[in-house]
Amino acid sequence: MNFNKVFLCGRLTKNPELKITPNQTPVCTFSIAVNRNYNKEETDFIDIVAWRNTAEFITKYFTKGNAIFIVGGIQTRTYKDSSGNNRKAFEVVAQEVDFVESRKKEQEPAEDTTINFEEIDDVDGLPF
Repeated sequence: MNFNKVFLCGRLTKNPELKITPNQTPVCTFSIAVNRNYNKEETDFIDIVAWRNTAEFITKYFTKGNAIFIVGGIQTRTYKDSSGNNRKAFEVVAQEVDFVESRKKEQEPAEDTTINFEEIDDVDGLPF
C-alpha cells in the first residue's frame, strides 16, 4: 500500500500568480514558510503547486503573508537547469486549502449568538 499525504500550515512568501497552461488549465506555484516545532527560529520554505479550481481559489483569496492550511501530496520532478545540469525538484501538490485566520479587512460584525435561559424553580419534574 502506498500513502502520500501532507498537512502543512504556513505563510505565503509572496503573492501567488495564476498562469494558464497551453491547454487552458489554471495553475499557480508559490512557497510557504513553515516554522519548525522544535525551534521557532528555524523555518522551512516549501514549494507548492495548485491546479484548476484550487489554483484559482488561492490566487483570489490569498496574498503574501497570509496563513494557509494545505492538504496535498509530495511530488518529484526532474529538469535541466540553464547550464544543462540535471536537477530534481520536490514540491507539494495542493489538493485542499483552507483559511487559518479570519479576514481582518471588511470583517462583518459577529452574529449575536447569546442564548437566553429561563430559570425554573421545580427541578423535580425534569427527566434527568
